[in-house]
Amino acid sequence: MRQLSDPGAAADPAQLSALMKKQASMQPAAELAAQVLSARKEAQEAREMLDSETDPEMIALLKEEEETAQKRAEAADRQMSDLLRPEDPRDGRDVFIEIRAGAGGDEAALFAADLCRMYLRFADRKHWRAKTVSFSGTGLGGVKEAILQINGKGAWSALKYESGVHRVQRVPVTENGGRIHTSTATVAILPEADEKTGVTIDPKDIRIDVFRATGNGGQGINTTDSAVRLTHIPTGIVISSQDERSQLQNKEHAMKILRARLTAMEEEKRQSELDADRRSQIGSGDRSEKIRTYNFPQGRVTDHRIHYTSHRINDVMDGDLSEFTDRLAEEEHLRNL
Repeated sequence: MRQLSDPGAAADPAQLSALMKKQASMQPAAELAAQVLSARKEAQEAREMLDSETDPEMIALLKEEEETAQKRAEAADRQMSDLLRPEDPRDGRDVFIEIRAGAGGDEAALFAADLCRMYLRFADRKHWRAKTVSFSGTGLGGVKEAILQINGKGAWSALKYESGVHRVQRVPVTENGGRIHTSTATVAILPEADEKTGVTIDPKDIRIDVFRATGNGGQGINTTDSAVRLTHIPTGIVISSQDERSQLQNKEHAMKILRARLTAMEEEKRQSELDADRRSQIGSGDRSEKIRTYNFPQGRVTDHRIHYTSHRINDVMDGDLSEFTDRLAEEEHLRNL
């Protein structure tokens, strides 16, 4: 505001425009900061009055005022921190979610299918665009491997914490004795690679196979060889895409996923320890490795990285993940201060 009132700024249209844009972008956080200071002042005044108050009713009233003001300050402070958090340039890109059944046989595949639905429902709650790019199922309705594509503002920032081993504890539908089993599924979150700065893929390093798409589809999607399987010969990475109607569209989708996977591999090579931002080390899928546990008999979901437990397992499995993604984002923000 001081800079805007400077006569020199008014004389320079470009500088004035830049300052006005900056002020507009900072205004919401500034208003929240004022709310924080005001609420803290009210809480402090209530505390000071308590020191000299002897009337029980007034003491109870002042304590209530102090608590209410403190809660307002904390709420405004959290909102302000969210606004001041730097934007991640990858937020505007598509996000690919790779889900694979881990240890546990058929139950692991059924759990992987549950995770697919959970992320699709989460995307729907966030009003993001979501689709299944690749799918390999089992006879019981499970998922051996699936790739989802998510696009929407803030998708990467929210989903990047989901990479890792997810563990489930429940009585499988195939269990006749009522015993609780432990199974796993692995999740990898990959942002779409920037074609200008991402890895360069030599066409000679790719083998392309076409096949007939399976599953539900529109007219013609299951009657022609429209599905595409790319094999990156140097790394052995195999990517399949069958959601689109044409070979060309499926090839483009598969190339995006392959480029994202190779870019992620290059980033990992340049680092001597786990990428804390991407959290892409998903391990072997062994039961002992986990970032989150879904315990159905006890109705709880526990994230082991932040030691947080929710007892709303049905809501979580229905895509209500915000209590986890918000806390993980806050934890990262505090760690980076």
